Amino acid sequence: MELVITNNRSPITKVKYFFLSDGWTHSRVWEFGGLWDESTWRRKPEIKRLNCGIIEQGEILWLYQVEDAVLMIEVKPTSEVDLSAQNKNIGQVFLKRLIDAEQVIEVLTRSEIVSHPTLNKDKK
Repeated sequence: MELVITNNRSPITKVKYFFLSDGWTHSRVWEFGGLWDESTWRRKPEIKRLNCGIIEQGEILWLYQVEDAVLMIEVKPTSEVDLSAQNKNIGQVFLKRLIDAEQVIEVLTRSEIVSHPTLNKDKK
């Protein structure tokens, strides 16, 4: 199953998804040609935190949507995150397995779902 959406920037865009722990943010982005180059693409990659998340092992994981051209995303904790002693050495993580809409539905159906109704749509 492949989700196709329409937005203001492009007529038809295929999208991928990933879940990211509350208090983490995305950083560098890779596409087929390597590291995302804003001057070549003439824009930033489309990455949007959605108003939906899950609770896994007591931790909130927010659902993010990215455009199909994105292959890999570097994520890292924000300064507000208090990493436990065992995880203090984690400085960054690379997400290489982005999921499709069908996989998102599978995760949502077997998880406790949370939402954030006042979420700023442009927030990273």
